[in-house]
Amino acid sequence: MDADPDLGVGLDVVVIGSGIIGLTTALRLQERGLRVGVVTADGLLSTVSAVAAAVWYPVGVEAGGQVAAWSAATYAELARQARAGVPGVVLRDTWMPALRRQDGGTPWWGAGVPDLRRLEPADLAPAYADGWRFTAPTVEMPRYLPWLLGRFREGGGKVLHRRLDTLRQAGAWAPVVVNAAGLGARLLCGDDAVRPVRGQLALVRNPGLRASLRIQDEPAGYTYVHPRSRDVVLGGTFEEGSWDLRGDRAAAEAILARCAVHVPELRGAELIGCPVGLRPDRRGGVRLAVEESADGEAVGGEAAAGLRIVHNYGHGGAGVTLSWGCADAVVELVGAGARIR
Repeated sequence: MDADPDLGVGLDVVVIGSGIIGLTTALRLQERGLRVGVVTADGLLSTVSAVAAAVWYPVGVEAGGQVAAWSAATYAELARQARAGVPGVVLRDTWMPALRRQDGGTPWWGAGVPDLRRLEPADLAPAYADGWRFTAPTVEMPRYLPWLLGRFREGGGKVLHRRLDTLRQAGAWAPVVVNAAGLGARLLCGDDAVRPVRGQLALVRNPGLRASLRIQDEPAGYTYVHPRSRDVVLGGTFEEGSWDLRGDRAAAEAILARCAVHVPELRGAELIGCPVGLRPDRRGGVRLAVEESADGEAVGGEAAAGLRIVHNYGHGGAGVTLSWGCADAVVELVGAGARIR
């Protein structure tokens, strides 16, 4: 593949993917003085990021490795952005009641949350036995993603809409490629551990709610109520292995009914949308690493061609929560593989 004039030549890094992981990574690399391009098969608002509830919380991510550190770094960055008035980013009071008493002390993700506190018995409705309350960054993705893209373009970045067959193809533009392709990584790098986890949501008009609610251990599944400026995102489902992108109104109505049990203000709320997203899950967790063989050389012949590949995918339902922390980690991995101006 020859260098495309729409993307330009002389780039230091090409990022594959324009969801929250791809754009935050591209921006962090650009902030380090690198010339960065983004290649994406999807339009900005066609990614799973565009329909995400996008509230800071490590959904479906297990503790271990650097996950807690990535989550904390992202919390700090989103909180800073909320205070700076970045479009779509708001700090919102969040309640996490539980139906059963929770064992242990502070949860593993709590170290990065400045005001995390356990709910007192007087704060709990009769249905709940325990819980937490804290301030969480929330993000309206249809506003936030265009802001990220605008910043990237203002910094000289360009975006090319093209579907790649292999990661190596991106080496036509730059010596370093960051794989932030989400579900696309399953084919691009032959990773069978990548799988979709279908999430059905329900959108209703906001009847005046201001606080977010997330039920920790309800048998029905993932139950959450996240107000936004004009609507409320209600969830949801967690369907492993399903590629079905069709919205199901009956499922959305069931979600609404389930949420209304916990938030009576939702009774009779008008259902205005049934969005569906496919979370880019990965058995084994996030893959954030330079692709290397046992002898330290890049696999698949890329080293001989002078190509360095850094993977950043497999975030499941925690893309927003891990985004900025993982972007910082990618910058460190790219390191000597790109020319800092």
